[in-house]
Amino acid sequence: EKDQCILLDMNDNVIGHDNKYETHIFCPERPRGKLHRAFSVFLFNSEGKLLLQQRAASKITFPNVWTNTCCSHPLSGYDPTEVDTADDVASGKVPGVKRAAVRKMLHELGVTADQLPVDKFEFVTRLHYWAADVVTHGEGSPWGEHEIDYILFIQADVTLKPNPEEVSDTKYVSMTELLLQMQPESGLLWSPWFRIIATRFLVPMWWTDLPKALGGGFFDPKEIHRFDCTQEHMGGAGGASKWLDEKGSEFGDLWLGQVATNKGVAPKTPSMKPLLAHDDKNV
Repeated sequence: EKDQCILLDMNDNVIGHDNKYETHIFCPERPRGKLHRAFSVFLFNSEGKLLLQQRAASKITFPNVWTNTCCSHPLSGYDPTEVDTADDVASGKVPGVKRAAVRKMLHELGVTADQLPVDKFEFVTRLHYWAADVVTHGEGSPWGEHEIDYILFIQADVTLKPNPEEVSDTKYVSMTELLLQMQPESGLLWSPWFRIIATRFLVPMWWTDLPKALGGGFFDPKEIHRFDCTQEHMGGAGGASKWLDEKGSEFGDLWLGQVATNKGVAPKTPSMKPLLAHDDKNV
């Protein structure tokens, strides 16, 4: 519980912090957990192939799924800070998120910092999404993700030493190979965020013109793109349903509505982790 996620309001303003468990618990009191900041790294080698990872089977949320190179959270309490400001976003520098990316690339994939200069990361845009992990934990899943995700691109040839507690497998793919492997007949599981990013942004825009993406041509600091998960990842212990695709406000989410009512301050909430009990639905 030492890892403190950065809590946000609907517009990516920092309103506090909480531990990873409480942030990711879906329950009737907060059907989509607590909105927090995240990042997704897309690392391409010199051939233009994208590095994918398969999340370890031991991960609490979304185990065994294939996803982009590295997905994790900047955290509160680090020195130098991983908490970026509105000015950091506007400038595109986001040094906090980039430091967090370097930290997690080492932790998950064994890629040393000297192979990933912070200034080589390109911040592209922000995506707001949520997903209940009902595929893993059943229809009453108490776990899920609700994030404003900072998209980071980088091109580098790196040496990998994956951490088996975090990563089960890795592979480089071309765009054609990715599209084939994302077909249902492949039998592969994919993270809900990566599936939507790939179909809405990565394939039709960013990867199609990779030099432009790596050179800042798609940089968009103003818009936060918002979308619900696909139907298979709705529900969970809080019974969450469509919201962002219907242009819903913060009051369409119980916890974010409380944030707004509380004048932009994270409401004090009781710990839900001790109440988790496991039955046939893992609730």
